[in-house]
Amino acid sequence: MIRQKSLATEIVLTLITCGIYGIFWFIALTNDVGELSGDPEFTGGKHFLLTIVTCGIWGFIWAYQVGKHIAEAQHRRGQFVTDNSVLYLVLNFVGLSIVVYALVQSDVNKLAQA
Repeated sequence: MIRQKSLATEIVLTLITCGIYGIFWFIALTNDVGELSGDPEFTGGKHFLLTIVTCGIWGFIWAYQVGKHIAEAQHRRGQFVTDNSVLYLVLNFVGLSIVVYALVQSDVNKLAQA
């Protein structure tokens, strides 16, 4: 069961903890997206580890993939599909990964509500 999370709380906690909470948010968010899209192999722990091992390069791949997985979850629920994978990739590339997290969390909240 996916529960909705407050965007403001997630962002403030990430900023206050200098990004430490962002790691937890990344893992939980990735797990939620994997569950919503029906892909049990799309897990936060795996993607976090791959991001560390590749010195952050995997984060760009994650940003693109998470957009595709959200589009799949929207399609599975009969919702209007918005494929923001390229937007997430570009935002991540310019250093705005927290914005990507917020946009993904917003989509997850909408999917959890449905």
